[in-house]
Amino acid sequence: MRRSGRVAGGSQSHGAFERMSALDAVFLAAEGEHTPMHLGSLSILDAGPLVDERGAFRLHAVRTRVAERLHLVPRFRQRVREVPFGQGRPVWVDDEQFRVEDHVRLHTLEHPGTREQLVEACCELQMQLLDRRRPLWEIWFVEGLEDGSIAMVQKLHHAMVDGVSGVDVAAALFDVEPAPSRIDVPDWHPVPSPSPSELLVRAELERVRQPAIWWRAVREVVRTPVALTRVIGGMADAVAGELGMLTGGRTFTADVGSQRRLDWVEVPLEGVHTVAHRHRATVNDVVLATIAEATSALREHRGLHGAGPTMEILVPVSTRAEDQHGHLGNRVSAMLVPVPIGGPSIEWRIDAVRDAMSVHKGHHQADGIEVALDSLELLPSSVASLVARTIHRQPLVDVVVTNVPGPPFPLYFMGARITASVPIVPLGGNLAVGIALLSYDGRLTVGVHSDPEACPDVEVLVDGLRKAFDEVADLG
Repeated sequence: MRRSGRVAGGSQSHGAFERMSALDAVFLAAEGEHTPMHLGSLSILDAGPLVDERGAFRLHAVRTRVAERLHLVPRFRQRVREVPFGQGRPVWVDDEQFRVEDHVRLHTLEHPGTREQLVEACCELQMQLLDRRRPLWEIWFVEGLEDGSIAMVQKLHHAMVDGVSGVDVAAALFDVEPAPSRIDVPDWHPVPSPSPSELLVRAELERVRQPAIWWRAVREVVRTPVALTRVIGGMADAVAGELGMLTGGRTFTADVGSQRRLDWVEVPLEGVHTVAHRHRATVNDVVLATIAEATSALREHRGLHGAGPTMEILVPVSTRAEDQHGHLGNRVSAMLVPVPIGGPSIEWRIDAVRDAMSVHKGHHQADGIEVALDSLELLPSSVASLVARTIHRQPLVDVVVTNVPGPPFPLYFMGARITASVPIVPLGGNLAVGIALLSYDGRLTVGVHSDPEACPDVEVLVDGLRKAFDEVADLG
């Protein structure tokens, strides 16, 4: 059941401003000093077109190029504004003081500019909260790498994008060829921000109208027996999954602090595709199996021998319809997948994950969770803070694994080819490890973002991932 838009209408535009959906507001409220809630990435680019004849980074030209594309992503010139007295969800308004210089910046590594220095700088930048007085995004270019390349660190707040819309942003900012044709850049005239009284009045009107809108959408579902069966079955499966997760094992749950570490494993995508096809599975199934294999190695390293419990993984699922590409915000549901940590081989794990995913898909779990998320639209705006606190103290999920489908061809920025990109998923308050997958230009990159104090042996997990992917390659 994939609807065009969320049941309750999601974000709502009123000309001068657009109100956040309830889910977007939850991601905004979930942010704290130790839990930045922006999606990120670390990319490597060829330096050539980005530096001048003296080797200096062309910052002004880069800012100009980004500014020329902002009309394709209007949210990039909008900031968050709260409704007075918390009487409604936050809204997006045009930033009348917008300056691209505040969002496109340059960082220079000290000599010698090693990979370790780059990763450390990236993690420090990722831990800095985005300034809510401005649009919630930043792009940092990093020069001074010892191999002469240029790095790019992106930060996009989760209240503004999910994984799929983040790819849509990339499609707007980057090119599919080194020398693209020029595009017409329209003039931008910010719409004046509404007055506090207007925000209050609009919020109260929506409070009255929202239940009627939601129930009309529900009636459409009820009138369709197939859709109703899917929703009921999906919600039942989700509840059963949550109860099962309460008895599962925990490997990565611990209170996170102010430190971050970034590791990644990169493999050819074709080999993973081949093995997935042979097992009638998906690439995501194969990766979940490698994560379970690596987790088993980590548990053995910690002295936890034996088959062990299942690993409880939350897998976000996009609900974005084809006609919603280019529209930002979160249009996601999720699946709660119990993955067995024990098992005789990687082949056995792939089959086990495939079967578990098949069961939940057959029960339409993602549809049930989607309706539950939609129901947030009916609740008072203050509930967003309560839900956000629950996220940081949840007892169900061991790790979040999100899959971002990137383009199968290279992207360019000002003629500079993006040669590699590592996805970065934010950590929750008691989720010490977050894993993100990105397919790009024939490669699959698994980014492992962690708190090194809460999970000091994460390198064992990463090494286990490499070994597991070697086993997958042997199967091909």
